[in-house]
Amino acid sequence: MSPPQRARTNLLSVRDLAVEFPTAKGTIRAVDGLSFTLEAGRTLGIVGESGSGKSVTSLAVMGLLDGARVTGSIRLAGTEVVGAGRERVRALRGRRVAMIFQDPLSSLHPQYRVGEQIAEARRLHFGASRRAAREDAVRLLADVGIPDPRERAGDHPHRFSGGMRQRVMIAMALACEPDLLIADEPTTALDVTVQAQILELIARIQRERGLAVLMITHDLGVVARVADDVLVMYAGRAVERASADALFAVPRHPYTRGLIGSLPRLTGPPGELAPIPGTPPSPLSPPAGCPFHPRCAERLAVCETTRPEFLGTPHPVACHLFTTEKRTTG
Repeated sequence: MSPPQRARTNLLSVRDLAVEFPTAKGTIRAVDGLSFTLEAGRTLGIVGESGSGKSVTSLAVMGLLDGARVTGSIRLAGTEVVGAGRERVRALRGRRVAMIFQDPLSSLHPQYRVGEQIAEARRLHFGASRRAAREDAVRLLADVGIPDPRERAGDHPHRFSGGMRQRVMIAMALACEPDLLIADEPTTALDVTVQAQILELIARIQRERGLAVLMITHDLGVVARVADDVLVMYAGRAVERASADALFAVPRHPYTRGLIGSLPRLTGPPGELAPIPGTPPSPLSPPAGCPFHPRCAERLAVCETTRPEFLGTPHPVACHLFTTEKRTTG
C-alpha cells in the first residue's frame, strides 16, 4: 500500500508554551513562552545544551508531563493538546504522534519479546487480531532493517545491539502510522557509523511516509544532516530560528555562533575549539535581562536589564544586537 499523501500544512502549531515544575526550592520554568510551527513532510531540529528545555517541549507535545503546569497552546493536526483529557491525549499518542526515546534499552520492556511489544500497539489502536498484529510487527521490523525479522521478533530486547534496539524503537513508533515523529536524541549513545545509519533510516521513512519529524538534539552535526529548519533554544526560550542552510551560513545569535564555533572541523588549518564560557543559568534563579548575557562576549548594557524580543523575518533572533534591524524587518 502506498503511503498516504499529506498536504503541506502546519501539522504542529505551538504558541506561547510554558512548562513549570513545582519543587521544594521553588518553581522551575523549563519552557518559557515558546512558539513554533512544523509542516507535514518537513524536519525541524530543536537544538541547545542540556537544560535548554528541548526535551521538555517534546514531552509536552506528547502529553507526557504529569505533575507539571503546562500553559499556552499545542495544536496537533487541529486538536488542542494542552488541557485535553487523558483519553483524548492517549488517542493522539501513537495515531497522530509517536516518539523515539533516547535510550531504547530502558524504553523497551525487558520481559516481553520485541514482536509482542510492537504488536500490542497494533492491537490497541487498530483492533488487529493477534495473528495480524504479529505479521504487522514482522513487517515493521523488516522495514527498519532488522535481519531475519520473523525470527528476531521472538527475541527479548537484551539480545539486540544498541543500534538494533533503536531500530526496534523506530518500528514501534511507526506501528500506529503517526503523522508526526519526535526523535529525542535518538543517536546519542551510538557510535558514528551506526548513528549515520539510524539518521538515514529516519530520513528514508520520512520520505516514504510523508511524516513530519521533530528532531531533538544537542548535536549540530545531526541537525546539519537531517533538518530543513532549526530552532535554537536557551534557558527555555527560542533565541534563533532559520532554515538549516541560513543558520549555518549566517548564524546571528551569539549563542548559536558559539555552538557552531565549538564544533571540530575537518577542513581548514588546525586549531583549538572555542567552547562557550560559563554554564547555563539555574532555572530556579534565571538572570535578569537576556539569560545568555553572563556568558556573552558581545553583551550590551541593555542585555543585563531587558529581555530581548524574538523578532525578524524570515530569520528571527532574540538579541539586542539586532534590535534596530529586527524592528525594521519585523
